[in-house]
Amino acid sequence: MNRYADCSYCGGEVVEQTIEYDYRRAKHLMVVTNVRAGVCRQCGEKYFKPDVLKKMDSVYHGIFERNEKPQRTLSIPAVSPCPGNYQVKNVPIGEGY
Repeated sequence: MNRYADCSYCGGEVVEQTIEYDYRRAKHLMVVTNVRAGVCRQCGEKYFKPDVLKKMDSVYHGIFERNEKPQRTLSIPAVSPCPGNYQVKNVPIGEGY
């Protein structure tokens, strides 16, 4: 039995899976492993039940506000794919680049 509604973005079927989730807030990133979520089979959008969101939020505040120790720490490279002088141009639709 599907315990999730269809995807609100694409209308696809949402099924429960155990996933790894990148929880981002402010300037922090926390990787949550082995978390249950509804995942759209079509577009991959993720849905969490309220109790799961509350738990992730609680862990986040513990680590980033109360200095609690995480289970483990990862080293994540950060890169910028664009040169420093790169500028985005507004191009009207249909006019190409």
